[in-house]
Amino acid sequence: MREVETRSGAGQVVVIGGGVAGLAAAHRLVQRGARVTVLEASDRVGGKLLPGEIAGARVDFGAESMLARRPEAVALAREVGLADRLKPPATASASLWTRGALRPMPKGHVMGVPGTASALTGVLSEDGLRRIERDADLPRTEVGEDVAVGAYVAERLGREVVDRLVEPLLGGVYAGDAYRISMRSAVPQLFQAARTHDSLTEAVREIQAKAAAAQQTGPVFMGIEGGVGRLPLAVAESVRARGGEIVTGAPVTELRREPSGRWRIVAGDRVLHADAVVVAVPAPAAAGLLRAEAPTAAAELSAVEYASMALVTLAYRRTGTALPEGSGFLVPPVDGRTIKASTFASQKWGWIADENPDLVVLRTSVGRYGETEILQRTDADLVDVSRHDLKAATGLDATPVETRVTRWDDGLPQYPVGHHARVTRIREHIAKLPGLAVCGAQYDGVGIPACIASAYAAVDQIHGDLQ
Repeated sequence: MREVETRSGAGQVVVIGGGVAGLAAAHRLVQRGARVTVLEASDRVGGKLLPGEIAGARVDFGAESMLARRPEAVALAREVGLADRLKPPATASASLWTRGALRPMPKGHVMGVPGTASALTGVLSEDGLRRIERDADLPRTEVGEDVAVGAYVAERLGREVVDRLVEPLLGGVYAGDAYRISMRSAVPQLFQAARTHDSLTEAVREIQAKAAAAQQTGPVFMGIEGGVGRLPLAVAESVRARGGEIVTGAPVTELRREPSGRWRIVAGDRVLHADAVVVAVPAPAAAGLLRAEAPTAAAELSAVEYASMALVTLAYRRTGTALPEGSGFLVPPVDGRTIKASTFASQKWGWIADENPDLVVLRTSVGRYGETEILQRTDADLVDVSRHDLKAATGLDATPVETRVTRWDDGLPQYPVGHHARVTRIREHIAKLPGLAVCGAQYDGVGIPACIASAYAAVDQIHGDLQ
């Protein structure tokens, strides 16, 4: 093996993983003067952020937007020179494909949980609406240390609210099962409000009132001209410009703490020595790396489950292709459809339409936690089932000029009840090893801002050790 020489003294950091969390950690570290090497196992950086082209149109084949109400992602984009490319969606109106029709997405809810029954008129049956109104008369439901979102909401407001609205909204984020997903981890503001209110709808109204008092303005989500996948590329370029090293095709096979207190990292034929290490890879890979030095944390990470999914991107000639207005639609699993959502990319992102006036680009997503059969089908089959559902939902019957299926095997970590406690235990064990920190989607949120925030927290943790 080839020993990689590093300068002595504090400040040499290795980041394992070149996804958005690892790159954000590296960027914050080089800003603070550390000497950084990023080791990425695959042949590219960016993780679940993947820019590309279809029929000549620049699109995303992974995550396509980032929450703008949290500051981390938008701020990082500005820091790395993308300020003038930040673009909000051209339309924020979306639909639900449920009960045989596309219906306007209800307003006045928190992740599908309404403040009043009237907020879900048109989506729920009359019985479902009446069931919501019973919430005010029910005795308090204790949430304890954690509770499943679906189970709690169904007990307070009825299963129809969960099945028709909470499930597709949560599924769009986690590709999970609302009846398993932790409310404390996935919808923390709702969990905290539920702990202090007898009525769930009253708790939702308080959350909405606080948001209104805070005068939250501006778009909820933000995209990047050319695709959100440009963000990790720009961050990587900024890291290199500040003297950081990024090595792709470098899977790390060993992480050990040396008697001196420094860390020894083996990646292929390279052996690196560092004062600190940030582990920014998915839970299974992190568990393997940490097994030698932090076996208890590794065992906890090994228990984290993942959901797989696939994105089907389709490009059509604009002539003869008509879509409903809006940015797309979500599909409740209870309706028995194959696709779980569709984004009308050319309508959602103005720059796609401006750059490609003769094309219509849209995409569907398939696959939820526990669904394995659908993802075993061929790419051609996934295109066919997507076209079938799109025709049923929108009437679209044209033949696409190009299609692409992007599979994200084990792409989304699941947050079951007790996830918050598991993460706390992992971090407690990691904290016993100076110069070691972890970050990524399996800890505090799967969205881009949450991943970046976890990276910054990891840097803050090891910064004290480096000092």
